[in-house]
Amino acid sequence: MPSRREKRQSEARAVATPRVDPLCALCGRPIPPGVPQSSHHLIPKLKGGTHGPQVLLHHICHREIHATLSEAELARDYNTPEALRAHPRLQKFIGWVSKRPPGFSSKVPGKRRTRD
Repeated sequence: MPSRREKRQSEARAVATPRVDPLCALCGRPIPPGVPQSSHHLIPKLKGGTHGPQVLLHHICHREIHATLSEAELARDYNTPEALRAHPRLQKFIGWVSKRPPGFSSKVPGKRRTRD
C-alpha cells in the first residue's frame, strides 16, 4: 500500500501533467475520452492493409471517408491522411465539422458515392 507521501506525489503529478487528448487524423480536432472513435486502416484490409498503418479518427469522420470513397480508391489514391484531407468533398466536410465540438456526432446519410 502506498504511503501518504507517495499518494500525494502521485496526485500532484496527475494535476501537474494535463492529459492531452489524441487528435483526429482527418479533422484535427481532439478526441476526448468517451467520444465515439475508430481506427482507420489507411490501406483497406480488403486490399491488403490488414497489418498496415492505421490512424485514429472521430467515428463521424471515419464514416464520412467510407461514404465518400470506395475501398479501391482508398487503396490506390487516398492512403495517407494528407491525401484524404485533399479530397474536395472531404475538405468541405472538414470545414463543416471543424465548427462543431469534439463530441459532436451526426448520422451520415446512406451511400453517397457515385459509380464512375
